[in-house]
Amino acid sequence: MTKANTERGVRIGPMADAGRRSVLRGMLALGGALAVGGCGTASQLGVGTGGSARLAGGRFSVRWLGGGVVELATPDYKQIAYGDAWIWNNAGWTRFNVQKPPEYASKEGFAKYVAGKKPEAVFVLLTHDHGDHIGDYFEMLKVLVDAGVPVMTAGQSDLMRKGLVPDFKKAGLDPAKIVVNGGAGMNFGGAAGHGAMSVGLVPAVHSNLAGFPAAGFMLDIGGARVYISGDTDLYGDMKMIGERYQPNVAIICAGNGPFTMGPEQAARACQWLGVQHAIPVHYAHNPLVRGVEAGEQFRSALAQIAPGVQVTVMKPGDTQMISV
Repeated sequence: MTKANTERGVRIGPMADAGRRSVLRGMLALGGALAVGGCGTASQLGVGTGGSARLAGGRFSVRWLGGGVVELATPDYKQIAYGDAWIWNNAGWTRFNVQKPPEYASKEGFAKYVAGKKPEAVFVLLTHDHGDHIGDYFEMLKVLVDAGVPVMTAGQSDLMRKGLVPDFKKAGLDPAKIVVNGGAGMNFGGAAGHGAMSVGLVPAVHSNLAGFPAAGFMLDIGGARVYISGDTDLYGDMKMIGERYQPNVAIICAGNGPFTMGPEQAARACQWLGVQHAIPVHYAHNPLVRGVEAGEQFRSALAQIAPGVQVTVMKPGDTQMISV
């Protein structure tokens, strides 16, 4: 919904009350994000840069799949979200001496596992197109579609509607049917919904092989709001993002090396975002990033600057239930 459309759709008379004007200002500040969600929960996200209300009373599980990849789900597993899509080829288990379980060791095992949960919606959130994030993306979508799973994917709009279109078609996937918003994806400040989940797209200071912007997500799931950083450096607008979206939990890259911020900068990001709970990821998955010690380094760094934030350090395959 454009500003003009919003103005045509809402009559603003001299007797309109302050609350009504406040809601309209929030809608206009969003640039139409309230209109494109695809489900009612999308309207919770980002009510203007002045800050939305922090969610409370929510509950969801998080399972780390190695590298920067996570599986999030409501307690009944009817709503499932994946932050990126490097699953059976994921090399982030070896340095932890953890054997990959069958549900993540092959595409067939993965499809059987997800379909067996009988989910109402599965959301695959692609932050960018580097191999340790997109590595199994197209096969993942295809096996879930073929298994009859109600799956949709979201990502930065130009990447979705141009950069990856040949790859979707090569995999036998129709972007108009599997990418949110009729194949258009979403851009920064925009929103999308699938099932009872909704997402907003936020910037990441990183890159894409295809030349389009890298991104992070704000995911509403199970009554909580989760910031999924993707790959990024620390940047000042994280303070504004925290004020605008009021995330409860951060799943934050902390591997350092040549590609992203390290534990100390990730801790500062969580302080700026104002989260209650933080989970470090994107470490120990290749020789150029910090090893298994990065998780505890992150915990120590955050305890010094924001001791009230709860930290969960995981191994690949671990599942943690989080309440907010």
